[in-house]
Amino acid sequence: MQEELGKIVIPLLKWYRKNKRTLPWRDRNNAYYTWVSEVMLQQTRVEAVKPYFHRFIKELPDIAALAECPEEKLLKLWEGLGYYNRVRNMQEAARTVMQEYAGKLPEEYEALISLKGIGSYTAGAIASIAYKKAVPAVDGNVLRVISRITESRDDISRQSVRRKMERDLQEIMPQDCPGDFNQALMELGAVICVPNGQAICEKCPAAFACMAYRHGTVDELPVKAPKKARKTENRTVFVIQDGEYTAIRQRSDKGLLAGLYELPNLSGNLSQEEALEYVRNLGLVPLYIEKLPDAKHIFSHIEWRMQAYRIRVSSLEQTEEKELIFADKEQTGKQYAIPSAFGAYSNYIKEEKR
Repeated sequence: MQEELGKIVIPLLKWYRKNKRTLPWRDRNNAYYTWVSEVMLQQTRVEAVKPYFHRFIKELPDIAALAECPEEKLLKLWEGLGYYNRVRNMQEAARTVMQEYAGKLPEEYEALISLKGIGSYTAGAIASIAYKKAVPAVDGNVLRVISRITESRDDISRQSVRRKMERDLQEIMPQDCPGDFNQALMELGAVICVPNGQAICEKCPAAFACMAYRHGTVDELPVKAPKKARKTENRTVFVIQDGEYTAIRQRSDKGLLAGLYELPNLSGNLSQEEALEYVRNLGLVPLYIEKLPDAKHIFSHIEWRMQAYRIRVSSLEQTEEKELIFADKEQTGKQYAIPSAFGAYSNYIKEEKR
């Protein structure tokens, strides 16, 4: 199998060098840039990541800055990307790098994978792209590409399948340009060998060696076991305002969206009268209530189905609820990290004072 797979190396490299996209972290010879971009790109499209990457690097240009960044600012810089534990893990790893590696990401794969939050794929990407170490970097794109080329029907969600693919790629890895080869596989999966049977096989530099293309099975691959059904949870969200400030609160430092800021919310679907009663129990005097459009947000394991009320109160300062924070439009824009789960209602926070 390695001999057949090895036939794609040179054609794939030629294609990549001619067609690769211009990306702000690509060809920079900067391990930190590679690290930040690869973490951001997990479950997020390239075009969506670009502005986040520019913002992050502008504020935290190196590992020392990341290690020293106050958590509130760090989470605000990550706002919109989701999976906030990833950036927390990055900061913990950055502090380890400052203490144990003199502020420079280690070159060796084993040292990289020992850092908090860095798995086999990210370690392979950093080692090969930034340091030219001949190690594979197998992400979802690569799993799909190799499964189709080899016409493998192994379940790509299994770690044993990923490890086998890493071993197979290790055997054909070009020693002089492993980073280009890994990026070529990723790029092929991103723009040509795309998911859901929409592959542009006629433009693929590896089509001549692709068993799935030859046998007409591209639409069937890769094989992946179905995910467990997500749990559904109904929630009622409150946009409580007094004309100048909006009430927010900080979530617990453990569990879903740990440590982030949110609009007050309760489980279940509350009626308008129940919503007003909740606000009165906070010690506030409601002046009017407005039903907002319903929304939903999908996490990896749970789906929130949200209804929301915008409630104008006479003064937020009347409440004795210590969990509530009174934030103005500027603070929510610059200081407090409010997760995208509440994105459907964030515009109501940022509207002009009335």
